[in-house]
Amino acid sequence: MAICFTAVASAQTADEIITNYFEATGGYDAWGKLENMKMVAKVNQGGMEIPLEIVQLNDGRQYTKISLQGQSMYQGVFDGEVLWNTNFMSMQAEKADEESTMNQKLEANDFPSDLYDYKSKGYTVELMGTETVDGTETHKIKVTKEPTTVDGEKVDNVVFYFFDTDSGAIIMAEQEITQGPNKGVIGQTMLSDYDEVNGLYFPFSITQGVKDGQSQPLLIESIETNVEIDESLFAFPESGE
Repeated sequence: MAICFTAVASAQTADEIITNYFEATGGYDAWGKLENMKMVAKVNQGGMEIPLEIVQLNDGRQYTKISLQGQSMYQGVFDGEVLWNTNFMSMQAEKADEESTMNQKLEANDFPSDLYDYKSKGYTVELMGTETVDGTETHKIKVTKEPTTVDGEKVDNVVFYFFDTDSGAIIMAEQEITQGPNKGVIGQTMLSDYDEVNGLYFPFSITQGVKDGQSQPLLIESIETNVEIDESLFAFPESGE
């Protein structure tokens, strides 16, 4: 029986595993019709719970709103052309540098996932075999995307996804950090507690951190899809220049 199972598992291709993932979490066509998603969550910083609102649109626009001490601050806001953030010290909006903006434009077509319709994006996938993650057997798939730019140099943009061999769900993602104090360290995201939202299944437990190091759970309260979005929130406030 073990030999038969191994034969079946090895016969699966990376493309089949990815397609099965989307089918198991709501259907490939249904994911393609997703226009936007809004997530309400909290993170714990030093014992303080900080509310977050994360919005993503299918055209690449996005923002994260942080509510702290009665004020709203925006991070990672992208309107399709301009990437900007709120400076926590001055509380003024500031445009990101050209390199960060260019990299963000590369990610703009990754909604609802970089795995969705990956071939048309020019990405390649490779099945690396099976690997056990916290006692769960997974298919490990390497996704190679368009290179990003770091300090003026092109660097590889590779993500490894780990799919539960039983449920087909993604339970972990890993990617090397290419800049900042953790440069060279493997960033790790753990995904679990999938639940249904308007026919699609999303992970409601997300923990981000570094491999074999500290991590930060994202406490997700709600996820909504195809909702009314105030599009003015994406625009850079000209008074912030």
